[in-house]
Amino acid sequence: MYINYSDLPGQQNLFLDYVYEFDNVQRFYKKNFRNFDDYANHFLELTTNPKPHRKLLSNILKEQYKGFKTGKLTQHNIELLSNPKTIAIVTGQQLGILGGPLYTFYKTITVIKLANSLKEKFDDYNFVPVFWMEGDDHDFKEISFIKLPDKTNTIREFGYEDRDTDGNSPSTSEIRLGDEIEIIKGKLRENILETEFTDELFKIISGCYGENETFSSSFRKLFFHFFDEFGLVIFNPTEKSVKEILKPIFKKEIDNYKLHAHKSVELSAELDDVYHAQVKVKPINLFMLENGSRHLVEPAGENEFRLKDKRKHITKEELLAKIENEPELFSPNVLLRPVCQDHLFPTGCYVAGPSEISYFAQALPLYDFFDVETPIIFPRSSATILENNVGKKLEKLGLNLEQLYWDQKSLKSMLVNTNAEFNTEHFFAELQDEISGRIQSAESIIVEIDPTLKDSVEKSLQKIMHTLDLLEEKISKARERKYDTLLNQLNSVRSIIYPNEKLQEREFNFIYFTNKYGLDFVKWVYNQITINKFEHQIIEL
Repeated sequence: MYINYSDLPGQQNLFLDYVYEFDNVQRFYKKNFRNFDDYANHFLELTTNPKPHRKLLSNILKEQYKGFKTGKLTQHNIELLSNPKTIAIVTGQQLGILGGPLYTFYKTITVIKLANSLKEKFDDYNFVPVFWMEGDDHDFKEISFIKLPDKTNTIREFGYEDRDTDGNSPSTSEIRLGDEIEIIKGKLRENILETEFTDELFKIISGCYGENETFSSSFRKLFFHFFDEFGLVIFNPTEKSVKEILKPIFKKEIDNYKLHAHKSVELSAELDDVYHAQVKVKPINLFMLENGSRHLVEPAGENEFRLKDKRKHITKEELLAKIENEPELFSPNVLLRPVCQDHLFPTGCYVAGPSEISYFAQALPLYDFFDVETPIIFPRSSATILENNVGKKLEKLGLNLEQLYWDQKSLKSMLVNTNAEFNTEHFFAELQDEISGRIQSAESIIVEIDPTLKDSVEKSLQKIMHTLDLLEEKISKARERKYDTLLNQLNSVRSIIYPNEKLQEREFNFIYFTNKYGLDFVKWVYNQITINKFEHQIIEL
């Protein structure tokens, strides 16, 4: 079963047009993900003008995989990246603790299946799925917890207690998990349902998430465990050897930031006129580490710069020298990151979620400045897992799945009215119409007698309508109490399908389903997910 994205709440118009009405957004995106001529032309361009550092990138990956018992397919894919006929199919995500929300798994599955699908259609090329670990990100608060239902099906957060960091916190890849990870795992174990799969699941989790691990190393181990058999290449862009290759990008950003910023601001204004600009444009798209903290580089006069929230100034010559000698101190922001990614890799497609698709509209103009080929932006698969028992409850309530995405008040009202003796909303709407009509009819007679009474009549009507609204609200609450069991069943179903008024994939962690249904859950999802429908998929379990 599939649900059109436009029938889901909270979907951005830019994303909807990108998926369903591409002609409307053609001026913001160079390539149409539905047009196979664009694929053929793009792949030819990538392989005709090969990256000079292909071999070096393949060697960097071999170093990154030392210590891992890498499967033959992944080893083969790493070797293939040095081949001029190889094209990377890339996705990336922040390093969410314990894998983050489910959609990170869905993105990863999409990138693997897309690489396989393209190989069938374009057999002259090799396609390698790559996961870019966004370890340069510094939003610790966003990645420091997960959500899932506990034993009572109450949705709970499990994560670090102190999540407040300033905007200049260190890159998340370098943050060690510390002893608090043991507390988090203990709380998780204590609060989730004990099943036949729990012991083995927590053995895997503990093997990846120990107190001496970093957010980067633990995330890598977890995704290696689940996706190595599919040949996924997991790439860490934070290492010095990687930043060495990126030095020309960093220097060019410093040299030409005014031109880059002007074009980005111009395009963002155009986006805002029709849709929205996902990202606030900064003068310079570069961060620098100093004393363990990551600071945005800002202009501070002609040929002079400073780090955000720092008084110290640095000349352009000094800044360029730092990039040359210590490139590991620098990292791109959200707009420059895609350019860095596609400078490094021969990227055929980037698998993106709705928000990423929006900010790519702002990032794509930068590709021309840096002479980097723009990838095809391919929408990731999106899914909700419908458990059998939840489906049965839904059927018993007489609801279809789409209705669960209504706002809570309307859904409750509809459910009660469907099961009640009469429809409260219709009854009071008709009553208000009747009373309003009668008073308005009487108004002409009253005003004819005394014109000064017109305001009194209108105020009386307003008071009556207000009284009826209060009465309707009291009756609705009384009926809700009467149908309390029914509404509890609704809340129970909705908390699994649409938890916290958000898509399940954005709220739940993989642990919830894996603990209930077994360690092959991720593999099962891999087999179930489709990558070419471009609608929200309902997967029955």
